[in-house]
Amino acid sequence: MLPIALQFYSVRDEAEKDFYGTLKKVKDMGYEGVEFAGLYGHTPEEVRDMCKELDITPISAHVPVDDMINDIEGSVAAYKTIGCKYIAVPYVTEERRPGAEKFAETVEYIKKIGAECKKNGMTLLYHNHDFEFIKIDGEYGLDILYKSVDADLLQTELDTCWVNVGGENPAEYVLKYTGRAPVVHLKDFIMKGKDKPQKLYDLIGIDDETESADEEDFSFKPVGYGVQDMPAIIAAAEKAGAKWLVVEQDQPDKGNTPLNAVKMSIDYLNTLK
Repeated sequence: MLPIALQFYSVRDEAEKDFYGTLKKVKDMGYEGVEFAGLYGHTPEEVRDMCKELDITPISAHVPVDDMINDIEGSVAAYKTIGCKYIAVPYVTEERRPGAEKFAETVEYIKKIGAECKKNGMTLLYHNHDFEFIKIDGEYGLDILYKSVDADLLQTELDTCWVNVGGENPAEYVLKYTGRAPVVHLKDFIMKGKDKPQKLYDLIGIDDETESADEEDFSFKPVGYGVQDMPAIIAAAEKAGAKWLVVEQDQPDKGNTPLNAVKMSIDYLNTLK
């Protein structure tokens, strides 16, 4: 099986209180790598040294696109210092999405960020949600984005939960981007009925103005405990040429804790080896 990393956002509250201790717990669980989502007041040099001491690979980081736009060189340099091979655009606000007023501007910024990453021996990724699966002139917004930026400047980081919620088969969609899918997000969930609830993003810490989602209608689950066909997704990732699998659970399921949830995920994945 491909090496498995954890998106540190999954344990963000614990990381904020004890960054090093949480990183050590993640390593002790069996995760080989980590994908950051903020450094919680630590310098890139400090985080680099923590990873070296714990022998955990800093593969990537989710960095808000506006932060990168405001300081492209500094953003890339910080994560190069840590040792990350990838930087990912984690989310874009409504006006920056395909078909919206600032999409063309955002594409140009992504090209510039991607070029800076390439210059530094790194690769820019784009991490999707479900809103990129709205069709514009018969084509998904996500596909439009990837057509708009050359593959040498932007690769995919397909979040397989949101691909499914968006209406596509995750394994098939990963295969669609064979050769352009170095990092694949493993995320599991349950959803009541075929229609997704409104206001999903309050579940991942992003507020919007629609009616709140009920946890009984939609819930993130540890990998292997939801509706996703994980063996098929992993096989597709391997066939597509992925280098890493990344576990992400935006919120622990009811009655669970973030640390226990991510331990359940790695324990399940180890049964597939």
